[in-house]
Amino acid sequence: MRRCVMSMLVGVTLAASTLLSAGPASADTPPPEFGNDWHDPITAAPPIDKPHTKSCEVTVAEAQFKDFTPYKGDYAPPAKCGKGDWGKVVLRLDGKVKGRQYDRLGYLRIGGVEVFRTSTPEPSVDGIIWSVEKDVTRYRETLGRDQRVEMLIGNVVNETYTGIIDVKATLTFYEPEKHTTGQAPPDRVLPLGDATTLTTPRNSERIVAEVYATGSGGGCEEYWYLTVPDAAPYSCKAEDGPYREVQVTVDGQLAGIATPFPTVWTGGWSNPFLWYVIPGPRAFDIKPIEYDLTPFAGLLNDGRPHQVEVSVAGRPEATTGWHTPTNILVWQDEKSERVTGKLTGHRAGELANKTTYTPGSPEQEHRLDTRGSHRLSVSGYVDTSHGRVETTVTRALGNTSVHRWTDGESTDALESTWTDRETVTTNGRAVHTDRTYTMDGTTTLGAGDRLRTEIALGDRTETLTAYDGRRTGRSVVDDRYEGDATYTANVPREDRHAVGTSRERYRAYGDGPCHDRTLATVQGTLTEDRLRC
Repeated sequence: MRRCVMSMLVGVTLAASTLLSAGPASADTPPPEFGNDWHDPITAAPPIDKPHTKSCEVTVAEAQFKDFTPYKGDYAPPAKCGKGDWGKVVLRLDGKVKGRQYDRLGYLRIGGVEVFRTSTPEPSVDGIIWSVEKDVTRYRETLGRDQRVEMLIGNVVNETYTGIIDVKATLTFYEPEKHTTGQAPPDRVLPLGDATTLTTPRNSERIVAEVYATGSGGGCEEYWYLTVPDAAPYSCKAEDGPYREVQVTVDGQLAGIATPFPTVWTGGWSNPFLWYVIPGPRAFDIKPIEYDLTPFAGLLNDGRPHQVEVSVAGRPEATTGWHTPTNILVWQDEKSERVTGKLTGHRAGELANKTTYTPGSPEQEHRLDTRGSHRLSVSGYVDTSHGRVETTVTRALGNTSVHRWTDGESTDALESTWTDRETVTTNGRAVHTDRTYTMDGTTTLGAGDRLRTEIALGDRTETLTAYDGRRTGRSVVDDRYEGDATYTANVPREDRHAVGTSRERYRAYGDGPCHDRTLATVQGTLTEDRLRC
């Protein structure tokens, strides 16, 4: 990801379900400041639960990325671990890089289906290694056939930025256990592609879109949450301010809305020293946004192509920086050749987006207050071989933020909260999902060009399941990051005299297994690794 130079960033470089560490890269006692090496990247997320069954491993891609040339190859499913009915499939990416390099955005596509989107850590002089694992069982249908593979981590290597990104991606296939529970993977996975036309199987009874939305690739949309209207004197402009919303339409009709996650990459907020060991939430495993389009199944099942388009509301026109690769997941009624249905309800509220700019002065901070919200409810039914299935999807989005900065942006601060509340009701069974994302950070350039960034990030999702009004399940995932780092800006790397601390606590609890892990670092040394469950 190439960085723009913004005055807020004072001209300095900015920058998967489980991230595994290869062990410490420094001594037990933290050094007084960052050196040429530090602990390899690690997160507090739980490991992927894997079946105790026979498994087979297949290498999908192995490449060194030093420019923007994608790796292309062929994939064949394993011959000795079932015939496509695997109990679980786990993707693992192993990477290494040394020298000097930006963080970079990457993807892996198999048969045109985006199965993984990631970014990379920034390396030490001596080099780092890292690994990411992701459960990709939902793509089982795609992985059951010979496919073309494309992988890219766009990179620039020259006399200054020397880091070549060396990666290997593998898939491990596990035979199913004797007793399995939960919903089966989709029967079809259809990449939407650039044409934005979709023709679903005529017996589709459930349809879900997943969008790997990222604001990235350089430019101000990488920091969309900091943009301001034209009237405010700030280096990143957007006519409608910082509110963003990822929308899906079907034949021009609004079908889904969602809040994008405010990902901070590993050079973000002017300060790579925050992220060298512990990345921000989701930085290395970018989760797709999901939209239940089942109310539109009756329309989509007519055998004709339909326009399904993804857009980002609030993004300035004619700007780049947003990527929205999309897959359509389809569950079919194997006992029906045609599933009919109808869209029975559609209520879209007005998108509310209000920004209030309060001018500052040499002695007083500028301030931008933002309040945004949107609501959508859609209903429909399908007539299947096992009866009529009625589905209602409601989603309510909200954002409040306060952005403060001084003339010249030597102080720049944001406090923001995003909410995304969704309920999917199917024949009396309701799944309520409440997502809350938070960001509270301040960057200050002080005496002697000492740049300090303090930041706290939150990623919380609570899911409640109920049947006929009675709660039947609950799960919570709560990932919290805190960091504080200082260094001398605008000097050679060896003269930065950087210091930094970071901490992550990842909790998962509810009806399933408990996970509670805390990590802490000082100057790149891992000083705490505690499990509470």
